[in-house]
Amino acid sequence: MPGFTTRPQLRGDFGMVASTHWLASATGMSLLERGGNAFDAAVGVGFTLQVVEPHLNGPGGEVPVVFQAAGSAPRVLCGQGVAPAAATTDAYAGMDRVPGSGVLAATVPGSFDAWMLLLRDHGTMTVRDVLDHAIGLAERGYPVLDRIAAAVEALTPVFSRHWAGSAAVYLPHGAAPRAGSRLRNPALAAAYRRIVAEAESAGSDREAQIEAARRSWSQGFVAEAVGDFLASPVPSGSGEPQTALLTAQDMAEWSASYDDPVSVTYGSHTVHKTGPWGQGPAMLQQFRLAEALGTGHDVREGISADFVHGVTEAAKLAFADREAWYGDPDFVDVPLKELLSTDYAARRAELVDGSRASLEQRPGGVSGRLPFEPPLYVPGQAPGDRTTGEPTVRDDVSNPADLRGDTCHVDVVDAWGNMVSATPSGGWLSSSPVIPALGFPLGTRAQMFWLDPASPNALAPRKRPRTTLSPTLVTREDGQAVLAIGTPGGDQQDQWTFTALLRILNGVENLQEALDTPMFHTTAFPSSFHPRETVPGGLVVEPGVGEGNIAELRRRGHQVQVVQEWSLGRLAAVARDPETGELRAAADARAAQGYAAGR
Repeated sequence: MPGFTTRPQLRGDFGMVASTHWLASATGMSLLERGGNAFDAAVGVGFTLQVVEPHLNGPGGEVPVVFQAAGSAPRVLCGQGVAPAAATTDAYAGMDRVPGSGVLAATVPGSFDAWMLLLRDHGTMTVRDVLDHAIGLAERGYPVLDRIAAAVEALTPVFSRHWAGSAAVYLPHGAAPRAGSRLRNPALAAAYRRIVAEAESAGSDREAQIEAARRSWSQGFVAEAVGDFLASPVPSGSGEPQTALLTAQDMAEWSASYDDPVSVTYGSHTVHKTGPWGQGPAMLQQFRLAEALGTGHDVREGISADFVHGVTEAAKLAFADREAWYGDPDFVDVPLKELLSTDYAARRAELVDGSRASLEQRPGGVSGRLPFEPPLYVPGQAPGDRTTGEPTVRDDVSNPADLRGDTCHVDVVDAWGNMVSATPSGGWLSSSPVIPALGFPLGTRAQMFWLDPASPNALAPRKRPRTTLSPTLVTREDGQAVLAIGTPGGDQQDQWTFTALLRILNGVENLQEALDTPMFHTTAFPSSFHPRETVPGGLVVEPGVGEGNIAELRRRGHQVQVVQEWSLGRLAAVARDPETGELRAAADARAAQGYAAGR
């Protein structure tokens, strides 16, 4: 209902932090209170999230960041590590996909270098300052969330039989920790303390310390420990030995980098996303389609079947284009100019039937080029009915290590107008064994690649996998940042965020109200994760969408799945009014762990 909120929208003029864990938000606020800016706070939040949400991210993972330093243009920081030099399709001979878990799927860990680069170039604090909270929580212990306890319980057979390093951290007494208990990670704390010591040995200059920390990670003891761990075969989740492709040399030869954002205007605002090495441009295509279809102008009146239908049908078209065209632009020609043009959106909008849900994959052709169309795996079809090609895998998940991880999110704004949106992910506790000397596992982001060379997201050495990680920054007409927003959720990130953002940009002024409105998303395109399932016409909704709307959506042909109330998304957002200096923040009550803090 319009006006309903689970929590108050925060308002102030000093600083605001919104993230997916209350301890992380408290870390960010602590750094702001100690004189840091939004970049210092975001970095501290990022390292804290690695400790307190290890089932969702870790030091072995990655992070994309969209930000604006006050007085400058928006920028993107790419903390997405690349495929190893040895990661060719021949290296996966005999496989129909890159495994979803284990060291064979490891790319270069990207988050540490990205956070340090952001700190060096835009922060004011030291390596010790931003790592202090994470070190303390890893040493003293942090409260175990229900979802951490459940994940470790499911993975206990894998940890106890095959992954001794993981058992040492996550089965401290030989069993999974109880929800609400405290869990420590002394190995990670020791690794970060050593990085701090090596940073400070470089002298008193802040930038020299940060560069020393970066070297400790990519060329020093961290890379050496990774290389030593991978020098011998490492057991997969089923115990099968795997010879990793990642090396210490891969880590030494990669560093985080800056990009220009990809952007479109919507009304009097401009929405900024990462390039097509992430799925962010899919949201921009959705905005173009919303303009062409006239979707969203009535959102202040509440949710309707027409609204859900219009957003869903546009999302199907945008995500079909994601599969057809998106990949690392350093390796493939991604026709973003055409995909984001108003003319292309108008042609695509003509495909939308306002009275009927589409059950087809309909990527668009661009400039005479034919789109890549991946083979589809539809759950419930007999194997003989499936389109052949990758991935054709079992329907059940018999190996607990194949369980999907998720993601975190943080947004920060300060009184000076600096604004940051970041979506850390990867290096989950379920991804691969914890490296005993470091206290964290490597990531499995290479699973996002296709082994089909026709795909724009085909595997290649030194290539970035196209991920689902998708932070968002919004500026107004004069170029000043006014909103940062995002959520975990894989393929759903740019659906849930788009829906909330459409409400905000069409007049829902209360951020918490925009986040609390019932959510929905479509599953009618190939998932980015194993087994890359597609549900033709699939539409997942919360009960709050309303029985009448749900009945009407089913009448229009949507295959509606009603899930548990308050289960879709974990959005966070911060905002700034450049005229008054007022700051606002909100965090999703879903999952009962995300919080905003500020004053």
